[in-house]
Amino acid sequence: MKKVVAIDGPSGSGKTTIARLIALKLGFNYLDTGALYRAVALALRSRKIEPEDSDDILKNVLDKINVRFGNGKVFLDGRDVSEEIRSKEIDHYSSVFSTRKIVRDFLLGAQRNAALETDLVVEGRDTTTVIFPDAVKKIFLDASVEERARRRYIQFKIKGFDIDMEEARKGIIERDKRDSDRDIAPLKKAPGALVIDSSDLPIEKVEDRIIKFIKTDP
Repeated sequence: MKKVVAIDGPSGSGKTTIARLIALKLGFNYLDTGALYRAVALALRSRKIEPEDSDDILKNVLDKINVRFGNGKVFLDGRDVSEEIRSKEIDHYSSVFSTRKIVRDFLLGAQRNAALETDLVVEGRDTTTVIFPDAVKKIFLDASVEERARRRYIQFKIKGFDIDMEEARKGIIERDKRDSDRDIAPLKKAPGALVIDSSDLPIEKVEDRIIKFIKTDP
């Protein structure tokens, strides 16, 4: 495995933005694990699969699809679905389906294989604890519920989705509960991880702190 910088944190903490910046700064490739889960959710929902359906039903779909992330885009069966997976519906179902072991097992190999031939900055919910427990540097990026809701509200409004601040806030709280309370690979801070609260920090400050952390000796 090549060098891996892993970034975890709750929804809306700024992981995607900062991971892309760090990857660019270091000359590493970038992997958005959340995009992979969103693509799986899209594949399942397009086939009318419900969260309560059995593992056998989910497996029947998973065995027939191919999900890949490359050059900042996510592909489902060779089709670029980078924009399609950013809807409110897929945002919800990606979180719900990610609690299923069969889904997490399906994507585990794809995520780890991404670091076999290239240095990688990877972000998600369990990248520092489960996917890449041996990452050379681990970061846990956080922010207040209010700030994360504000970011999510702006993100959806820019994309033209109908949402208000209270709906965004409730969505963040529900997502936090699912991510932290799930039995399989719950969101948590890895030992030795750099913890940053980005609520009141400009992105440049967050980037600077992470780069300095990465460049310090283990």
